[in-house]
Amino acid sequence: MKRMRAVALGLLASAALAAAAAAQEVTLRLHQFLPMQSSIPAGAITPWIAAVEAESGGRIRIEHYPSMQLGGAPPALYDQARDGVVDIVWTVLGYTPGRFPRAEAFELPFMVTTAEATSRAFDAYARAYAMDEFAEVRPLVFHTHGPGLLHVRGAGVTRLEDMKGLTLRGPTRIVTGMLGDLGATAVGMPVPAVPEALSKGVIDGVAIPWEVTLPLKVTELVSTHTELSGDRGLYTATFILAMNKDSYNALPDDLKAVIDRHSGAETAALFGRAMDEVDVIGRARAVAAGNTVIVLDAAEVARWRAASAGVVDRWLAEMAARGIDGAALLQATQALIAAEPAR
Repeated sequence: MKRMRAVALGLLASAALAAAAAAQEVTLRLHQFLPMQSSIPAGAITPWIAAVEAESGGRIRIEHYPSMQLGGAPPALYDQARDGVVDIVWTVLGYTPGRFPRAEAFELPFMVTTAEATSRAFDAYARAYAMDEFAEVRPLVFHTHGPGLLHVRGAGVTRLEDMKGLTLRGPTRIVTGMLGDLGATAVGMPVPAVPEALSKGVIDGVAIPWEVTLPLKVTELVSTHTELSGDRGLYTATFILAMNKDSYNALPDDLKAVIDRHSGAETAALFGRAMDEVDVIGRARAVAAGNTVIVLDAAEVARWRAASAGVVDRWLAEMAARGIDGAALLQATQALIAAEPAR
């Protein structure tokens, strides 16, 4: 009887522990660099948080800290997730130059179609070809923004020759290299620094997608915007929503499954779609403000393609020096983008 009673008590204790684990509540801190009203915080991160919290039955709570409220500069975000300073970050991969060389394939000139389609392609690519670069964290989402373009003070850029003499901000080393090849003096800086640099004349313009012009009030700081005709944008930047590995591993299996269901291609599409939608609003705002929107025709775009070809050649050489088959990665990139219809 004593043995049976001990066994029963043990079973009850195990059941109690299992119930406690099943009911475990978790608070996660998410840190990122843009204000809450920006396209990704408002249109992607906020609904993502709501979906995760709802599906977890309220057992996961995510605290959202925008605009670097928890300290540090945007380039430090990835390491904050790696080191467990925070649980989740959203950041630009190019803020740490050269750290994710395989991911840079999507930043090469004339890759991007729409943010939604290219984000689906990039998430698939990163998971198939670049996961070794992200072994220190738990990647949740890989995505891109929509077609990047130029926003410039003064007469603007109507042809390739107009790039000479301009100082332009670029988001990543690949893009700054491209701007240099196109004739500009390129300056790398995180996007939150752009308004002050423009207002003080440190830079003449900036390479960003339309959606970023809204929170930065770029339309009020420049007078022209240069787009490219055709189905491919000048460039895109790559992003990650990443989770600290210990924070993920500490979750019970059912809550891990919630996070997993809100990771991957469909969530990448959500993030890209949020950017596409606000691109439309950003462009309309510039037109309504009376700014000049310049659209380069096919012949001029061909000149820009030729002038930026060296960016690809340099990247391929760098990949070869690292022992990476860049040509195969480039082929995979192009195939994945071509396979995703521009929604």
